[in-house]
This record gives sequence, structure tokens and C-alpha cells, in this order.
Amino acid sequence: MQFTFSPAISLLVNCKTQEEVDRLWEKLSEGGDEQAQQCGWLKDKYGVSWQIVPIALGEMMQDKDPKRSERVMEAMLKMKKIDIRILKQAYEQK
Repeated sequence: MQFTFSPAISLLVNCKTQEEVDRLWEKLSEGGDEQAQQCGWLKDKYGVSWQIVPIALGEMMQDKDPKRSERVMEAMLKMKKIDIRILKQAYEQK
């Protein structure tokens, strides 16, 4: 019997810094598939789905100003690997 992985199950890693996001993204995507995913998702070489998410994303998405969280969501939807700097730019936009 052979078992396979699907995106129905994924492992979530909350990262404190962009450096941590970058390091994990690079290591986990080696031999895997980062191109088919978006919004911080990737598949490793074994087909396991991962979500590499900066903690700052959750903090920005919980802002009381819905316009700020909407801008952050729009910015994130355009990304594969999440970039905290771009999220902050969207968040702070007037």
C-alpha cells in the first residue's frame, strides 16, 4: 500500500522574522514545488504541504481598521513566499 500527501493536510510554521521565512522557504522548497502554491504555501520534496507564515501577518490582519487588513490581504494574495516588508507597506498605506 502506498500513501500520498495532499494539500488537505499542511504543516504551519509561524515565523518571527523575514530571515526565518526566507531560510525555511529555501530549505523546504529544495526538490519540492514552490511554484504551484501561493500565500506562503509550498510543497517539500516528499509532497508535504507547508504554510510558512510570519507572525506579523496575523497581527496586521487583526487590526480594528478593516481597510488596513483588506490591503494586507490583497498584498498577500499576490505573493508566493510572504514578504513582511510589502505587507507592512500595504498596512501603513494612507
